[in-house]
Amino acid sequence: LTLLLCLLQAAAGILCYVGAYVFITYDDYDHFFEDVYTLIPAVIIIAVGTLLFIIGLIGCCATIRESRCGLATFVIILLVVFVTEVVVVVLGYIYRAKVEDEVDHSIRKVYNGYNGTNPDAASRAIDYVQRQLRCCGIHNYSDWEDTVWFKQTKNNSVPLSCCKAALSNCTGSLTHPMDLYSEGCEALVVKKLQDIMMYVIWAALAFAAIQLLGMLCACIVLCRRSRDPAYELLITGGTYA
Repeated sequence: LTLLLCLLQAAAGILCYVGAYVFITYDDYDHFFEDVYTLIPAVIIIAVGTLLFIIGLIGCCATIRESRCGLATFVIILLVVFVTEVVVVVLGYIYRAKVEDEVDHSIRKVYNGYNGTNPDAASRAIDYVQRQLRCCGIHNYSDWEDTVWFKQTKNNSVPLSCCKAALSNCTGSLTHPMDLYSEGCEALVVKKLQDIMMYVIWAALAFAAIQLLGMLCACIVLCRRSRDPAYELLITGGTYA
């Protein structure tokens, strides 16, 4: 049980890290994903990680003091957290299925808002995604021809973020398509967001299994304690011995 409590403490830190990773990544892709409720699993998993840390301390104290009341409290709270992690898994699967529809709904609007100069708006998000995911356009680089920015610039070029990283002399010109990333960004953004949601799901499942083992060990300790022989009063000659 003590070993499992140490694992719970480590799990608490890992869960908080996973939740923070989802928040940080979402910030990079938030223009492509308008449904903020997708962050609910991340919020819950950070709360669970914090609660697990506190539960681990309670469990350690109860184990050292051999407190039946403390162990019973530990089991009950652990059961509540276990149910919460099951909810995280369910929500993760629900929102993972919605990712493709969300991105498909918003990505064209984001590309139409590109102006190439404003670092705080859609321009920064698009340039970041195209460089990080090594993609260009929604389905391919030709999608840029339908954007407002392309029609206004009239130079038959796409943003430099479409240029392959290995090329230093790329100007983004459509007359040299071999210099540009050929894959579109929509499919890669969807995959990236779905992978992030899977991290949350697998983390919740893994630590739910650890919590089940912890509850089982605590219940065994409680059952053994309940079978311990109780102290009895011996009465001899009207006096307590």
